[in-house]
Amino acid sequence: MSNIELIRLLINEKAEAEARLHLIPYDGSPEIKENKSGKYLYVRKRVGNRLTSTYVDIYSDELYQLLVKNAKESRELKKVIRRLTKKLADLGYTSNELSPEAVLNLDFARANMKTSIYDQAVLEGVSTTFPQTEDIIENGTVNGMTASDVQKVLNLKHAWEFILDEDVLQADCDYYLLSYIAKLINEGFYSEGGRIRSVPVAIGGCDYVPPIPIENVVKGKIHDIVESNMKDIDKAVRILLYTMRTQIFIDGNKRAAVIFANHYMISHGLGLLVIPEKEVSKFKKLLVKYYENENEKEIKDFLIKKCWRKMKEE
Repeated sequence: MSNIELIRLLINEKAEAEARLHLIPYDGSPEIKENKSGKYLYVRKRVGNRLTSTYVDIYSDELYQLLVKNAKESRELKKVIRRLTKKLADLGYTSNELSPEAVLNLDFARANMKTSIYDQAVLEGVSTTFPQTEDIIENGTVNGMTASDVQKVLNLKHAWEFILDEDVLQADCDYYLLSYIAKLINEGFYSEGGRIRSVPVAIGGCDYVPPIPIENVVKGKIHDIVESNMKDIDKAVRILLYTMRTQIFIDGNKRAAVIFANHYMISHGLGLLVIPEKEVSKFKKLLVKYYENENEKEIKDFLIKKCWRKMKEE
């Protein structure tokens, strides 16, 4: 393995560990406080030079054990991140600074992440409300939803956290990055969810049958889109549509496509490209038409007009 390939692998591993760290709802050491009214649980952590104590809930053995487990997982992930950071440094890797536009876009993406995940969940047919989605993102669990739907929302959060890592934002927008996103999207459903599809798939409500993708062709097509002379927004749209229509992976192609396109959007300071809940029905109809005739003009115009969230109005 060349140094460049190893650095790419380590950056992905480090970003995934940092994404998993963000998924832990209560990061800190559990602390029990007691007064006349009862026992209460807090988490204690150091922020800068001071210790903070954050209230969690009324004490229960089950919640206390969860906080202990979270604290242990957090310590292990931080150890992994330190180890990977050292390995990258030993290989001579230094992180460049993001452009001012990308930094602003990163903040914009984080501020809108809950809405983006909710809209993606609706597009995927997950039976959820925005408050339920918010609860899953913040606490990892929610009542009234299937375990499968909860896992899909958590996987979306994991994948978004991954692309919002500064090192990942500086990485190439290529097939390898897309495969890693698909792996995170399909976690818990498929053991090799990031591997290129090798079996036929059918698309419901559509006559189009996508051929088995060929890895070198997919790599070349993504490279050609990114390196083309199109406007950046057109490249992001083309990346999204190509990934969806090709059905590169066994499942999760729409989810992976949206997040992959947004890696390009954010790294170029373009804003976000997400299909809003109210536009999902229209988008699905246009997507079927695009699958069947590969004429992308109508759906491209729709995406730019209805789904492009700009950081500021022009």
